[in-house]
Amino acid sequence: MQLATILPMVWFLIIGFAIMMYVLLDGFVLGIGILTPFADDEAQQELMMNTAAPIWDGNETWLVMGGAGLMAAFPPAYAVILSSLYLPVLAMLIALIFRGVAFEFRFRAHRSRRIWGVGFHLGSVIAAFAQGLMLGAIVEGMPLEGGKYLHGAFAWFSPFSVLTGMALVFGYGLLGATWLVLKTEGRPQRIARDLTRPLMLAVIAFMVMVSAWLPFLDSRLMDRWFTWPNVLYLSPLPILTVVVAAWLWRAVLANREVAPFVLALCFFALGFLGLVVGMWPNLVPPTMSIWDAASPPSSQGFVLVGAAIMIPVVLFYTAYSYRVFRGKVRAGEGYH
Repeated sequence: MQLATILPMVWFLIIGFAIMMYVLLDGFVLGIGILTPFADDEAQQELMMNTAAPIWDGNETWLVMGGAGLMAAFPPAYAVILSSLYLPVLAMLIALIFRGVAFEFRFRAHRSRRIWGVGFHLGSVIAAFAQGLMLGAIVEGMPLEGGKYLHGAFAWFSPFSVLTGMALVFGYGLLGATWLVLKTEGRPQRIARDLTRPLMLAVIAFMVMVSAWLPFLDSRLMDRWFTWPNVLYLSPLPILTVVVAAWLWRAVLANREVAPFVLALCFFALGFLGLVVGMWPNLVPPTMSIWDAASPPSSQGFVLVGAAIMIPVVLFYTAYSYRVFRGKVRAGEGYH
């Protein structure tokens, strides 16, 4: 196989990995922000935020890596996606910036602490919903004419994208709840346990609705999942998802601490993998494939060297920071 064939596949995997790492790692921090209104008081809110304070800002590295990789390896797809989705992209970036400011300012403020707490919550909800809107719009498909997206500024807004937006808000809430079960004890942990069960039922319901909707978005998706022998090759994915969901439910009912968070991450990863399988080999469904959008092999090869160096470094410091700050977080303790 030639480099022009192999390198786009490699970069598709790299970008997919970076986006999945961002969703998994920053997802539970956004989930904490989504769940802060359920705390009994401001002290519990501070404890919830302290569980993520030492590690949350490093998670943004994966978002930057995914975006930079898309720009370098697939510039036409980058141009189409950002120009057609600039409103939800802008909403996400503003929300993430405001969330970060609110996160830091809340620990320093006194009279305005409640305002910054509300800002942290709203920034988390808006960022999560905007990410779901973008995901739904890309998966649903962006018809191109002459390689350009000529539809209106709100063409990304549809029932399916709204569904995926809501699904991601509840999904991040589930990750946040299971993280709090892992990192807290006493009353905050009981609140998180009580929230985990309805959140899990909601996420399963959303995943079923999205999965049932996907094959009807495009006949090619229907063929991919339900024609022979594809159904044989791909059937382990939904079967494994059902098994993980059942295992997660049992772990929650058994009041486990570690297993619910790990299984929620696996559940999310399987859902993400299902969407990627549905899109393959397109970056911008239904027509722009990874080979159509690829930059020259020399460019992809050059930036691949940097990615080969940086990805292990990021993985190392991420794993190290989580190891250093492992264990329970208690009232009066915290990075701040």
